[in-house]
Amino acid sequence: MIKRFINKVVIVTGASSGIGKATALEFAKMGAKVVLAARSEDKLRSIVDEINSLGGEAIYVVTDVSCETDCRLLAEKAVETYGGIDILINNAGISMRALFSEVDLSVLRQLMDVNFWGTVYCTKYALPYLLKGKGSLVGVSSIAGFHGLPGRTGYSASKFAMHGFLETIRIENLKKGLHVMIISPGFTATEIRYHALKADGSEQKDSPRDENNMDTPEYVARWIVKGIVKRKRNKHLTWEGRLTAMFQRIIPDFVDKVYYNEMAREPDSPLK
Repeated sequence: MIKRFINKVVIVTGASSGIGKATALEFAKMGAKVVLAARSEDKLRSIVDEINSLGGEAIYVVTDVSCETDCRLLAEKAVETYGGIDILINNAGISMRALFSEVDLSVLRQLMDVNFWGTVYCTKYALPYLLKGKGSLVGVSSIAGFHGLPGRTGYSASKFAMHGFLETIRIENLKKGLHVMIISPGFTATEIRYHALKADGSEQKDSPRDENNMDTPEYVARWIVKGIVKRKRNKHLTWEGRLTAMFQRIIPDFVDKVYYNEMAREPDSPLK
């Protein structure tokens, strides 16, 4: 499996921490040339230095994925430096926690800009190169993209939109050898819940869940690599996710109640 990625060019968005950082390090260990994208230059520089010190090859491009120009420049820098793009990991994302009746609509726009439009922009400018090498296009999603989660209207909407977009890209390029995968981790110990937006757009700062009992970013990163090797279509990393994807087509009312009760149990839940 390691030989499969030697000298492959991999772009990872949201690469300054969490799943993105772990994924960049995982590909670098396998000999890939990694292009890290995120907004924090200090964090990106530190990770690239770490990769290079271990004998890997990586660069970073400071990127706000909600900005189309940044995404175009990201793809151009990858091609300019390494000659192409073989894999795009659309990982950058933000979350929220508020009832729709109470949330400022600017919060939903922000989630759509990052989670959905960030995927669209990066895919637009990487796609010609991915098609040329019959590469892999990956969206790091959530069960929220398969079934709505209460208190996460913007998050679920953005992930549903991402799914529809990526599935259509897959079908449009069915005869061109493009691999498209949507991977849905379970709750993972990252910073996403600390930065989740509240109703007024401010950051939550505290996680409503026990981060110690969650999957690690490294675990998710290894599954991203495995999914690409096997050219998987959809990959759920938890039994809860697999069951939700199955039962929401059969007994959706039951799934609604399960997720309502689950989210209502969170400390300071917006569900009354």
